[in-house]
Amino acid sequence: MTALSSSLSKTDVERVVRSVLQQQLGPAAKVKPNPLVVNISARHVHLSQEHVEVLFGKGAELEVHKWLYQDGYFASKQTVAVVGPRRRMLPEVRILGPVRPTQVELAFTDGISLGIDLPVRISGDHHDTVGCTLIGPAGVLELQSGVIRAMRHVHMGPADLEYYGVKDGDVMDLRIESEGCTTVLEDLKIRAGDDIKLEVHLDTDEGNATRLDKATSVELIKKDCGCGCDGKSKTCGT
Repeated sequence: MTALSSSLSKTDVERVVRSVLQQQLGPAAKVKPNPLVVNISARHVHLSQEHVEVLFGKGAELEVHKWLYQDGYFASKQTVAVVGPRRRMLPEVRILGPVRPTQVELAFTDGISLGIDLPVRISGDHHDTVGCTLIGPAGVLELQSGVIRAMRHVHMGPADLEYYGVKDGDVMDLRIESEGCTTVLEDLKIRAGDDIKLEVHLDTDEGNATRLDKATSVELIKKDCGCGCDGKSKTCGT
């Protein structure tokens, strides 16, 4: 066996391994590059550095409480209270880091509690969204927009896009088998990146409704491509 150069990146090594397996299994076979992970994205807040300092004091920085599945992302030690138009409050909502444009992501039932009709948006899309009040230990922040219910989505790297035959911005379905409950969630938006792990994000309401904690099988299904496979064939070249 030829030794691999130490200068090869992790992506290069994975590509070589897939190529070797493809040759061994035959031209029609596709080798799944990564395990499918489905995680609950509980209510949380993203903050810009400016707003971190408004809520936690001049010079404050987000501190790591727990690293998340995607490399470089974390749940911070800091939390804020989220107050809606009914003056009802969600206390101790976790801030996720690193810093980025300010946004509040809630579940449908959170919106009912706060009196907010949450629009379903992909992260960063704040058109026609409402605001809220954030309360921290050092200050109060009045947001005019940026409160959303995050659209269910799946993060994919280049190898995953190739395997499933999809591209950034496409949508897929997710089939979840759990105890006494099999559910198909439609239209997960694909969000692609070079250094991204394959991961589905659902909110807490979706996770509870599908009994995700008792899931025995999860499967991503490509939407109907028009070739007669109903989008279920991972070897379809359409």
